[in-house]
Amino acid sequence: MADEPTLGEVQRRVEQGFIDLKDDMRELGARLDSKVDAQVYDLRHETLTQRVTTLETLREKDAEKIVATRRWLIGAVVVPLIGVLLPIVIMLTRGAGS
Repeated sequence: MADEPTLGEVQRRVEQGFIDLKDDMRELGARLDSKVDAQVYDLRHETLTQRVTTLETLREKDAEKIVATRRWLIGAVVVPLIGVLLPIVIMLTRGAGS
């Protein structure tokens, strides 16, 4: 009989078990609160995919604008400038040779 616990000891062990169980449940609840729901994760992923697609489209449009600006610059500035300077250069080279 000396090896058997007393009723007070059994009660303390049961109470300690309940306290441990409450602590474990509280920890589990905190961990579950910090987890992201699968639907929320999917929604965030879908939104992020849409944003990336939009940004890629905007980048392509900007690249097209840059190409158009370069073409305009060549057509409106460089070609007329060559058209003005080329006859002058030709006239100066022929005049120097005469």
